Amino acid sequence: MKDDVTDSEPETGPKDFRIGFLVHDVSRVRRTLFDGEMKPRGMTRSRWWVLAQLSRSLSYKGVDGMLQTELAEIMDVGKVTVGGLIDHLEASGLVERQPDPKDRRAKRVVITGKGHEVLAEMSKVGQRLNLKILKDIPPEDVKTAEAVLSKMRANILANLDRSDL
Repeated sequence: MKDDVTDSEPETGPKDFRIGFLVHDVSRVRRTLFDGEMKPRGMTRSRWWVLAQLSRSLSYKGVDGMLQTELAEIMDVGKVTVGGLIDHLEASGLVERQPDPKDRRAKRVVITGKGHEVLAEMSKVGQRLNLKILKDIPPEDVKTAEAVLSKMRANILANLDRSDL
């Protein structure tokens, strides 16, 4: 005879994790594909990820650039790691550190004109790869997938203590 807890719990097994696996694996192999396109341009995944996050900063908080600590938090890496990435991007002329208008001791990392050119190229590469990735998938299926993933993200955020992802 089963107890009440067991009767009320859903069956578990590998099939229950398929959506999570697929979301993760599609993201992983897409990044690998994008990495291959960006490598000849001298952009590693970590570097293009910094630029991508910085490009969202204006719409994210309404100010240009981000503090190194904000960037580290969003990327879920340490400040030292982000500092090294910023150093490289700054040496390449893609970002620069500017004084924060609210705190003279802090520096905001902002994208330069050259950095915006690289972002535009990254966007073109992304669009071209998306055409390949979404080949033979009907547009209505893509819209459904986007809606489902957006709802999953919202559900996850609702269960987190922080909602700044």
